[in-house]
Amino acid sequence: MIFVTGGSGLIGSFLIPALLAQGHKVRALYRQHIPSVSNAEAVEWVEGDVLDALAIRRALEGVTHVFHCAGLVSYAPQDEAALQQINVEGTANIVDACLDRPGIRLCHVSSVAALGGGAAAAEQHPGTTQLLTEDAKWDLGAAHAAYAASKYLGELEVWRGVAEGLQAVMVNPSVVLGPADWERSSTRLFRYAYNQHAFYTPGNINFVDVRDVVAAMLRLTLETSIAGERFILSAGAVPLHDFLTQAAACFGRKAPRIAVPDWAAEVIWRAEYARSVLTGARPLITKDTARAGRKPVVYQSQKVQQATGLAFRPLSETIQWCCQGLQPNSLGSGVVVVY
Repeated sequence: MIFVTGGSGLIGSFLIPALLAQGHKVRALYRQHIPSVSNAEAVEWVEGDVLDALAIRRALEGVTHVFHCAGLVSYAPQDEAALQQINVEGTANIVDACLDRPGIRLCHVSSVAALGGGAAAAEQHPGTTQLLTEDAKWDLGAAHAAYAASKYLGELEVWRGVAEGLQAVMVNPSVVLGPADWERSSTRLFRYAYNQHAFYTPGNINFVDVRDVVAAMLRLTLETSIAGERFILSAGAVPLHDFLTQAAACFGRKAPRIAVPDWAAEVIWRAEYARSVLTGARPLITKDTARAGRKPVVYQSQKVQQATGLAFRPLSETIQWCCQGLQPNSLGSGVVVVY
């Protein structure tokens, strides 16, 4: 029996059908509505929340493996408390519940944001491309986005569990690409390309196909005995403009052509912050997202390739697959920033 959290998210929505296809029994957590995933009727759905420690403990009865995919991705200042609760306290609850049932194996979905580096290091070494591996050290003295800090602290909870005997692996995906809701996750990048906006932010995007993320998680968790390790999942890095150009071409649309200068991005996020304070609305762009595109970072994934023998799909194949699976409706607008 395999337990999955975050079944409504991009990774979880592809992980659950993959587990079922391999013949595994799946139990999955949901909050208000059962997620729309393939073969949902074959899943044993459990209503609950990662913040409900007792519900998590009950859900793990008879479970052999846990895939913890639930998490909040946000750079809005209003969500700092929620990030701490869901990404840190929620992970702590999962770890504690696993420790209560010896023999369970955990796969925790973290993020490359938990590696540190990025914008903080870019300010110290401007213009220098960082090549980050799983050995990257978190700089406690640097300024980090609340989301990145929450993923780092969530990882610490897993490391605590490992120290207490938990069999756990962690994966650190970069920007995960896949066909999903236009309004959620990285799929907004495709929506932006479809909308034929003229502007884009300079910088690179590190990417990975959601199918490759799921394949790596299954291989590491179910087919190896590796424990106490984390693995970067990233197929490479390309300029954001190149990504948007390829996506626009796949849709038969015009690509963005005007780069937003750094000074303009700084003005925009400050104006958005003031608007959010005055109106209570969520900012379209925050300080962290405005500056994220400047990160000269490339995440190295040789470790997971050596451990699993898996290869990552090229960007062109992933974009073609995503464009075919996306339906252009209720498209929004705005300036794309990478985070």
